[in-house]
Amino acid sequence: MKTALITGSAGFIGYHLGRRLLGEGWRVIGIDNLSPYYDVALKERRHAMLAESPAFVPHVAPIEEPGRLMDLFARETPDLVVHLAAQAGVRYSIEAPRSYLDANLIGTYELLEAARAHPPAHMLLASTSSAYGANSHMPYLETDKADWQMSFYAATKKANEAMAHSYAHLYDLPITMFRFFTVYGPWGRPDMALFKFTRAILEGRPIDVYNHGDMKRDFTYVDDLVEAIALLAGAVPARPSAPDEIPAGDSLSPVAPFRIVNIGNGAPVALMDFIAAIEDATGKKAEKNMLPMQPGDVPATWADTTLLKRLTGFAPKTKVPEGVRAFVEWYRDYYGV
Repeated sequence: MKTALITGSAGFIGYHLGRRLLGEGWRVIGIDNLSPYYDVALKERRHAMLAESPAFVPHVAPIEEPGRLMDLFARETPDLVVHLAAQAGVRYSIEAPRSYLDANLIGTYELLEAARAHPPAHMLLASTSSAYGANSHMPYLETDKADWQMSFYAATKKANEAMAHSYAHLYDLPITMFRFFTVYGPWGRPDMALFKFTRAILEGRPIDVYNHGDMKRDFTYVDDLVEAIALLAGAVPARPSAPDEIPAGDSLSPVAPFRIVNIGNGAPVALMDFIAAIEDATGKKAEKNMLPMQPGDVPATWADTTLLKRLTGFAPKTKVPEGVRAFVEWYRDYYGV
């Protein structure tokens, strides 16, 4: 039985990925600090459901604690590592930047040092579409320059990419960074728009709509994301012997077994259309507070998923109405409304 280590295993994506890998016969080691950034009970419930499998081994601890991951790697020697643990949220990074320094930068450093000492066959590290920052050319390509991040959250994730590349180059660690695009679905995060909008609409409260609704996002359903991650686990990057070996459009580094891959739905959806899908799924109309753009936010995101499809043969396909309806059904069931 192969062993996978998932950091952030009690998180939204970590839970879904853990369930997928357990279903495929993996032994899964999960580590999560159960941060109070949002409802800890939700995180505990996700971990508890994973723990129903005897092949799941949970650890509750901060990854930035010195030596914690080093000890875990030494004991478990994981074949696959998926690094999802992070302090998330663009807006919260303006209020509490220190938490991003600790979890995202120091935590990732601890992970890379542990992998240096106990190398896995492949490491997949989460980045974000926010890394593209002020880029206005869309759809976003992995080979695009991405140097103008607009929030400290995005800056820490871009720094993670640079840190990981240096370790891949120096220590021959195969690393794939994946940039997420607005992931949503059942068991989602309460700080995300879908969760907040659904709760407010069902409770008869107004929703805050930023940039007066003139926003577009490449909404990605969580099952599609997890499918992409699972398939990318088998697409291990190799250090090229010469730059001309790198296919056109591939983000493979010329000096390291390192690649960046977009995981998005490949089609932007207007925020107002997304809200309409929630209204349809709940059967209620939303009262909208139209507000200006929030600091650090961007008006649109849109992933080019050509590289993902070439590496895995997979392209996300869940339509927004279908995914939103699945979330609303889960929300009603979980909260009894």
